[in-house]
Amino acid sequence: MLRADYAGAYARLAPEVRRGVSLAGFQAAARPMWKSGQPRRQQIELYKLGMRIDDGGGSQLFYSFSFAADSSLKTPPVLLEVTFRDTASRAVLGFGLRPNQSAAPKRATKPSSGSRRLP
Repeated sequence: MLRADYAGAYARLAPEVRRGVSLAGFQAAARPMWKSGQPRRQQIELYKLGMRIDDGGGSQLFYSFSFAADSSLKTPPVLLEVTFRDTASRAVLGFGLRPNQSAAPKRATKPSSGSRRLP
């Protein structure tokens, strides 16, 4: 998708995902990702991988990639996330650019009434 090879990326989607979205719909969804990636170039690096458990007890494997152009930053501002059914699957269930929540500054909290600040 970062090279705008939408047909190639579409072919990597899981069959059930392709049944739910046309190539034209996929291109429309992927184009903003391509556009966002242009200032950062195409090179990506693995940032983290993990497993999400859904409410029904199922799980989904995900990989998060950062743009190599952001590698000098302690926390990259945006991540490319790709999800798979399981560790053996190569068919993509979903993708998207996500703001890196750990990159957001932490909001200061006010001390609750009755609490004291220590020197």
